[in-house]
Amino acid sequence: MSQYDDKFFSIRNTTRMALCIALICVSAYIAIPVPFMAPLTMQTFALCLTALVLTPAQTAVVLVGYTLLGAVGLPVFAGGVGGLAIIFSPRGGFFLGFLIAYTLMSFLKGDRPSFARYAVVAVLVSVPVTYIFATLWLVVLFGDKFAGIAAAFGALVQYVPGDMIKAAAAAGLGVSLNRRLKYL
Repeated sequence: MSQYDDKFFSIRNTTRMALCIALICVSAYIAIPVPFMAPLTMQTFALCLTALVLTPAQTAVVLVGYTLLGAVGLPVFAGGVGGLAIIFSPRGGFFLGFLIAYTLMSFLKGDRPSFARYAVVAVLVSVPVTYIFATLWLVVLFGDKFAGIAAAFGALVQYVPGDMIKAAAAAGLGVSLNRRLKYL
């Protein structure tokens, strides 16, 4: 029986979703501060892993749940902060980007664990889609101060190589976890 055959809110699936939210929250605390932007964290790794072990709908529920926890003020965002001010700050585009990118990643990962497929989807879908939304958010937020999309992306490009490495590492762990989880 695959994870797609279970009921959406079965005990097993609800536990998986709760563990993924907890993993994403904890990964926000593993951070290297960067001036004026979101710190470098292990969240990309945790988000990729979530998308690889859950269905697309479950991934979306996890990401909405995580964002709501932070929106109400719990310190679950990168660097251990929370609140609506963070969502409407320069980091805000990442939250919408996460929801779309990782739900799409979960949809495109396929039914059978494959490192090659997982790595391609993680690196070439989740990272670019996240950064498209983050870049557009900066352009909307700052308008003329960034002088366009190229300048906004230039402010974010420092994060891309690390996120690609974390995405590929999550693909390796995701394959192993999915092979083991199918027997649970």
